[in-house]
Amino acid sequence: MDTCLVIIPTYNEIENIHSIIDAVLKQGAQFSVLIVDDNSPDGTGEIVKILQQKDSKIHLLQREGKLGLGTAYIAGFKYGLAHNFDYIFEMDADFSHNPDDLPRLLDACQNGADVAIGSRYVKGGNIKNWSKDRLVLSYGASLYVKSITWLPVNDPTAGFICYKNKVLKALDLEKIRFIGYTFQIEMKYYAWNKGFKLKEVPITFVDREKGNSKMHANIVSEAIKGVLKMRWRKINGYYQ
Repeated sequence: MDTCLVIIPTYNEIENIHSIIDAVLKQGAQFSVLIVDDNSPDGTGEIVKILQQKDSKIHLLQREGKLGLGTAYIAGFKYGLAHNFDYIFEMDADFSHNPDDLPRLLDACQNGADVAIGSRYVKGGNIKNWSKDRLVLSYGASLYVKSITWLPVNDPTAGFICYKNKVLKALDLEKIRFIGYTFQIEMKYYAWNKGFKLKEVPITFVDREKGNSKMHANIVSEAIKGVLKMRWRKINGYYQ
């Protein structure tokens, strides 16, 4: 049976952590979960430690402070590779990504894809509880990324991903420079440039109901500048 590790970065997710772990593990015996917690002052990490005592499929990496989304996933990737998981996932803690979609992403990778992307912007995909302005901004950002990078992905900023083990082994993770949400674009861009097959799987993205959003104004600026840097690096052979 293939083994799957679902990486969930957390910072102050005490309202969601127990239920999101339960929901992931209910997807099947092949699923384990890794929480990468950035020293949440609300005690998220302590809850995970208690849950670990009851289930060996719950793993925890605790870091000293807020070090960025990208570095959390990189730490998780290295953990997954070191423990020989066949498939390694990215997922949010706040139920904006539905754990019931995990088997669909896995199925895509087991049937031809190297990277399966939970996409809001392909046929069958949807977003709930966003304002019109936020929808326009997000969709416009996706078009901008595609126009600059030529990346054949409709939802390049998506954060609900399944990677085959061999993809993460083939990437030099030390080359990933972005630590915010632009990290998501760079990972897809790097994998595509290495010749891996990316497939989008339609999902419904639901804005969080509990806890506070980690989105902030600097994300847009980071993405605009970051995408231009990625294109320049591509031209200079950085992602080969």
